[in-house]
Amino acid sequence: MTLTVRVVAPDKTVWDSEAEEVILPSTTGQLGILTGHAPLLTALDTGVMRVRSDRNWVPIALMGGFAEVENNEVTILVNGAERGDAIDKEAARVAFAAAQEELTKAQQSGSRQEFVKATRSLKRARARFQAAGGMI
Repeated sequence: MTLTVRVVAPDKTVWDSEAEEVILPSTTGQLGILTGHAPLLTALDTGVMRVRSDRNWVPIALMGGFAEVENNEVTILVNGAERGDAIDKEAARVAFAAAQEELTKAQQSGSRQEFVKATRSLKRARARFQAAGGMI
C-alpha cells in the first residue's frame, strides 16, 4: 500500500505521485507519515520535506503552509516549494551565506523588524540549500 502525495504551491504542482513515506517540517518538529496514518491537519514550517518513492528520497524545500493526511492521501498546500534537484546548489550556498550575513547585521542594528525579516530569509535560504544537498 502507498500514499498519494500532492504538493501544491500557488503557481504550480511540485509533486503529485505515489510514495511509501513522507517526512514533513511541521511547526512542532519533523513529522513522519506512513500508510495507515491517522487523519491529521498540521501547519508546516519553512524547511525540507522528504518523500520516499521507489526507495529513493526526494527532498523538496517548502516555504510554510499546511498538510492534511486522510485515507492514505497527503495533501500539502504551501506558499512556495521547489524540488531539490531543480535548485542550483552553488547559488543556494551563496544565498545562504548572504542570509547569514544579513541576520548578523540585523542583530547588530537592534531593529526587531529587520531581525524578523532576516530570520525568515535565512530559513528560506537554509531550506533551499538543504534540499539541494548542500547541508544536512
